[in-house]
Amino acid sequence: MIWVHLLVVLAAIFLGARLGGIAIGFAGGLGVLVLAVLGVSPGDMPLDVISIIMAVICSIAAMQVAGGMDYLVDLAERVLRRNPKHLTFLAPAITYLMTLMAGTGHTAFSTMPVITEVAKENDMRPSRPLSVAVVASQIAITASPISAAVVFFSSQLEPLGVGYLQLLGVAIPSTFIACMLTAGVMTLVDRANPHSALSADPVYQDRLARGVVTLRGRQERELAPHARASVLVFLVGLLAVMAYATAISDRVGLIDEPVMGRDQAIIAFMLTIATVIVMWARVAPSEILSASTFKSGMSASICVLGVAWLGTTFVQAHTDAIKGAAGDLLTGYPWLLAVVLFFAAALLYSQAATTRALMPTALALGVAPAAAVAAFPAVSALFVLPTYPTLLAAVEMDDTGSTRIGKAVFNHPFLVPGVLAVAFAVALGFLFGAVII
Repeated sequence: MIWVHLLVVLAAIFLGARLGGIAIGFAGGLGVLVLAVLGVSPGDMPLDVISIIMAVICSIAAMQVAGGMDYLVDLAERVLRRNPKHLTFLAPAITYLMTLMAGTGHTAFSTMPVITEVAKENDMRPSRPLSVAVVASQIAITASPISAAVVFFSSQLEPLGVGYLQLLGVAIPSTFIACMLTAGVMTLVDRANPHSALSADPVYQDRLARGVVTLRGRQERELAPHARASVLVFLVGLLAVMAYATAISDRVGLIDEPVMGRDQAIIAFMLTIATVIVMWARVAPSEILSASTFKSGMSASICVLGVAWLGTTFVQAHTDAIKGAAGDLLTGYPWLLAVVLFFAAALLYSQAATTRALMPTALALGVAPAAAVAAFPAVSALFVLPTYPTLLAAVEMDDTGSTRIGKAVFNHPFLVPGVLAVAFAVALGFLFGAVII
């Protein structure tokens, strides 16, 4: 029956991908229902992961309404316009840092128009910096101190002797350096191609002749009075989360019997941040509900709920069979875990969902914690199918047509940078893990 159940899982994921958006989560719930009809007991619902995502999104949305996101984008635009020659490096560095701070890759939406404009003004195909920037915003999830994927994975690692800070100590340098190495490789590819300039793109020339392409120039933003303060409040809250998570760690032991666990603390801190911003900046709570980050974040929560529940249901129902088939293989060749996570993430559509569904089983199979940490960035393979919101947004915002999806499903500019970034991150993860863990 395992193959029948697997077919149900794949069919539900395929249906969700075809419908798109929040319907991916709906289809996940449908898959769980079909498995239940076939006699499979539903697995654990990922309510811990969902709760963290929702709390973080609330604080991010409050900061956005207070003008904090405009302030960050204004800073990013200044940096990019002062250094246009290094756009392929600076664009992913900015999206990486914003995701690292916010715990969600949806912050990349706000920087894409700026990246596109700077590229056009300097005769560079926007597809190059946009593709690397989108990949960086995805892989940074596995290094963010407040992302649901990191928090859940840390809870699985601590009983095995790997602390929260050790996980971040491996994840942050390995993923960031991987993004920069990817940017370097793609830059060398462009330099080796005599036709890499935007002006050499026939699609761009056709759009330019038809008047489709526009140059907007520097966008002057009138920042809200409490824009900077909202960012400061969020950063202080982020540092507080990290400090508390470190203090209750078994390896640090500053707090022997914590009143709150790490999950509870992150949720409480994030909701507190939202409260402070609403009071200080006098934000109308009703405006938060219509903020773009709130809408995209809540949609992501439903997607994770359905897809992660579906994945967990299948894995828990066939744990013994999976152990028998893959246990020895993963123990002998731990790098294969990264391959499994890569393809699973491409289907499950979420770093948190993939981590929640597969990491506990991988550790139960006997994969060494250090190897699991090294393979962790592979849960960011959301770029394989060109249906993820940030990928579609990059295609839509590039009016030059250089960021385009070909007739073949995998013929898009995000695949090669994504594979390179994950490969570099996993390799560096094994290197840093051998030193830190």
